This record gives sequence, structure tokens and C-alpha cells, in this order.
Amino acid sequence: MHSVVGEVTLSRSRRARRISIAVKASGTVRLSYPYGISEERALAFLDSRTEWIEHVRQRIAARMAQRPTRPTLSPEEERKRIEGLRREAKTVLPDRVALLSARTGLHYRSVTIRATRSKWGSCNARCDLSLSLYLMTLPEHLRDFVILHELCHTVHHDHSSRFHALLDRLLEGREKALQKELRRYRPE
Repeated sequence: MHSVVGEVTLSRSRRARRISIAVKASGTVRLSYPYGISEERALAFLDSRTEWIEHVRQRIAARMAQRPTRPTLSPEEERKRIEGLRREAKTVLPDRVALLSARTGLHYRSVTIRATRSKWGSCNARCDLSLSLYLMTLPEHLRDFVILHELCHTVHHDHSSRFHALLDRLLEGREKALQKELRRYRPE
């Protein structure tokens, strides 16, 4: 759908509890809303947030401009790079998850390594962790931050205040600083 802010993806979701707007790194906008709210009301909310959307786009553009650009690789070089990251991730990450799990007492069922570019990791309801092989491009302390984030989801399967309180306690009060630092990176 096209609006004043450009291309917008509408997403009516059973999981949504409220109307929310997400601005992607590409500048595209996703408007999510629950079934109990009309599309017209969701679009009216979007229209009321155009200044905020432009502000977020400017922040994203400034952040992207500060990131170092990676040299463009041939398809064969990129394939080799990804396979190297995959091998390293399969060697390093499961052991690191096990160590952090033992230290924190947060238990998980399994760890899977994937070539996910949309997010660093996830945890499902069965406490299976899925980690992006691109974690290997992060400094070790940020890898640990992502792993701890996912381990906290084994207790709280949401981003509630209880989830953040647990994560912040495990990180000795550094959750916000580490989250801010992590935003300077992207899985690639």
C-alpha cells in the first residue's frame, strides 16, 4: 500500500495487542494491528505518526552512514566467507551457550545455527535457540549479549518488563548500553 510516508506493508495479526509501526533499515514501513481494530483506524494512526517516521528514517540513515562498508565479494568469495562463518559458529556458539546457560541457570533444549540476516537469534516456546552464523562478525561481548537475550526468553517468552529486568540483572545493569552498541551492527 502507498501512503504519505511511501510504501507501507499492512499486517493484521492475531498476536498484535495494539497498533505498531516498524521502520526498516531500507526505510520501508510496516503497520501492524490487531483484528479488533479497523484498517481505517490503523491508517489514521500511521498518518498521525509521519513526523516520527521521518525522524526514525533520518536516525537510520545517520547510523548507516557511520558503518564501515564491507568490500563487495564475488559470489564464490561470499559463499566461502559464509561457509567459514558457519564452521566457526558451529564450533564456538553451542559451547558458549552451554557455558552461559550453566553460569545463569537458564536452561535451553537445543541450539541451531542458521544464515539468518533478519535477526541475531530467536528462542521458540520449546526453548530451542536459533542463532545467526553472523554472530561471529560481532565482538565477543556482543555475542554473549545476544546469547543471554535468547536464554532469557527460555523464562519469559516476550519482551516484558520482567524479561528486561532479568536480562539487565544478568548483564549487571548494562542491557541498554549493549543494545545501543549492537544497533551499530547488522547480520551480514
